[in-house]
Amino acid sequence: MIVITAPTGNIGRPLLARLLGSEELRVIVRDPARLPETVRGQVEVITGSHGDAAVLDRAFDGADAVFWLVPPNSARSPHDGWSGFTRPAVRALATHGVGHVVGVSALGRGTPVAGEAGLVTASLAMDDLLAGSGVAYRALANPSFFENLLEEADSIRDRGVFTDVVAADRKAPLVAVADIAAVAAGLLLDRSWTGVGEVPVLGPRDLSPNDLARIMTEQLGRPVRYAHQSFDELHTALLGYGLDKEFAQGVVDMKRAKDHGLDAGVTRTPDTASPTSFEQWCAQTLAPAVSGTP
Repeated sequence: MIVITAPTGNIGRPLLARLLGSEELRVIVRDPARLPETVRGQVEVITGSHGDAAVLDRAFDGADAVFWLVPPNSARSPHDGWSGFTRPAVRALATHGVGHVVGVSALGRGTPVAGEAGLVTASLAMDDLLAGSGVAYRALANPSFFENLLEEADSIRDRGVFTDVVAADRKAPLVAVADIAAVAAGLLLDRSWTGVGEVPVLGPRDLSPNDLARIMTEQLGRPVRYAHQSFDELHTALLGYGLDKEFAQGVVDMKRAKDHGLDAGVTRTPDTASPTSFEQWCAQTLAPAVSGTP
């Protein structure tokens, strides 16, 4: 029995598709209607939040493995949003004797800026909680996602611009969420591993904002440029969106840490690389979002 949290999210959806038909699956979801109808008949559905102890008590009963993903909550502080949300799970894992957990986390552990990285610092603390629960634990250590650019699809379409705070020529790893789901599926199905550790998922190569602009221009057939934003401008914009003050500062601190090498602490090898290129992702995912076609 594998339990999947956040099964309708960007990583949970492709993960669930990969796992269907392999083992018994149980999903925790707030709104079962968001699951595809074809999926609902193939999984056991536990309705509710995976931050709720009573929901977890039902979901983890008889489970062999759990996929754990904390959905960012901009109304809570980073510490409360990750560690506070996860504490009921730590207790439920021990109560029900769950053997293996695969969690979605971030790169940065062991780097000089890991303790000052906002949301990433909170995610690493969550990993420590889960690693101390007695389960075999693997943290998927991810860089930023290609999919973050989908939030700027309107700006790319209307103005040919995407925005960030990192230096225009700073190269860093980036990854497609489908690749993260593929690694998670492999770990959940082959549970021969023991102990605790990280599994970096680094994409095929490092890219800078200037590289992204060039590739988007080529793939979308329209000019796209990078607009650098200051950290103060980002902070003001986040507060304007109504984010919790500590959460907004956590985003800024994470972005600043990334601009100082947070994601550069792991060397890409055949084991840590993942296959989806930014060119492929642009053609398959970004181009339809920018053009407004399905």
